[in-house]
Amino acid sequence: MNPTGYREYRTPGLACSWTAALPPDAEPFVQRVLPDGCVDLVWAGGGILVAGPDTGPMPAVMRPGEEIAAVRFAPGTAPPVLGVPADALRDGRVPLRELWGGEADRLAEAVAAADDRRGALVAAVRERMGPADPLVAGVVAGLARGSVRGVADALGIGERQLRRRSLAAFGYGPKTLQRVLRFQRALGLARAGSPLAEAAFAAGYADQAHFAHEVRDLAGEPVRNLL
Repeated sequence: MNPTGYREYRTPGLACSWTAALPPDAEPFVQRVLPDGCVDLVWAGGGILVAGPDTGPMPAVMRPGEEIAAVRFAPGTAPPVLGVPADALRDGRVPLRELWGGEADRLAEAVAAADDRRGALVAAVRERMGPADPLVAGVVAGLARGSVRGVADALGIGERQLRRRSLAAFGYGPKTLQRVLRFQRALGLARAGSPLAEAAFAAGYADQAHFAHEVRDLAGEPVRNLL
């Protein structure tokens, strides 16, 4: 059982916002963070960190007494807010001050002083929200159903342009993005109770063995252990 009290909140315009806290008398806790195509903005310990997008499992350490408030950007929506392409953040944990300078420090202080830290962070992010690359929705929807070439053709662009814009928007090329999104779909179905073979088929894997192989690559352990 996760002792951090992790909780997600529906947050329009974002994938979600979330909180976690580790009691002062608890042992340090290491959470395995899995690739999901998202970027998180995480307030903890008085500072704000930008996390992801990841290509493999990443350990996140929580310390006794630590409280976290965070927002999670849906795939492709973080760059207009953060001011950098997503591939500049891939597999990274970057202090927000490196991107926003003193504004990041002022935001961290405001969040720390707020009665509702999560709400304060959400409000600050919403003030900076801008339009994502208009191809984002089409790429995500298209990769759920078809091939990279098929998505490029449907969008009326070449595969090279699709790759360039995918790297900037998602932090991944389209093939890696497809792997990550398919992995998350299958994992969600399996967690909801679908048999592994059915979850694999519904998500678009060739078979259950293909799903199992991808889980080892993206999560670092067998699927049954992960579940």
